[in-house]
Amino acid sequence: MTSRHRRKSRELAMQMLFQADIGHQTPDEVRATFWKAGDPVEPEVRQFAEELFLVAQEQQSKVDGLIAEHSAHWRLERMPAVDRNLLRMAVSELIGVKSTPFPVVINEALEIGRRYCAPESINFLNGLLDSIARSVIAGNR
Repeated sequence: MTSRHRRKSRELAMQMLFQADIGHQTPDEVRATFWKAGDPVEPEVRQFAEELFLVAQEQQSKVDGLIAEHSAHWRLERMPAVDRNLLRMAVSELIGVKSTPFPVVINEALEIGRRYCAPESINFLNGLLDSIARSVIAGNR
């Protein structure tokens, strides 16, 4: 899969997490509406997006715990919803997709953040993801 396809997958996974978070929907409810509403998606793009979404849902307490542990002075529920779900998507990839190097995960998350998040969020996201990545590396993923 090309890097362009993987970025699209990451964006879709973040959007699915956002929908689940804001709409208080179960993963099945998200899937039932998300894929109907969007444009046709190539199978490999959808598959990787689903993989990231699944890791985020199945390991939500671990993902949210890592974010909370490394975000001094910021409670998860007080973060902007887009930032929170972008972090969830990226942390899910850090812990759940062994084949993606950490710098790629962080850089891709920041590029997506530049499109969807407030400009002042980028440095916060970068620092937080770098800290989480170092922690995950120390724990061997």
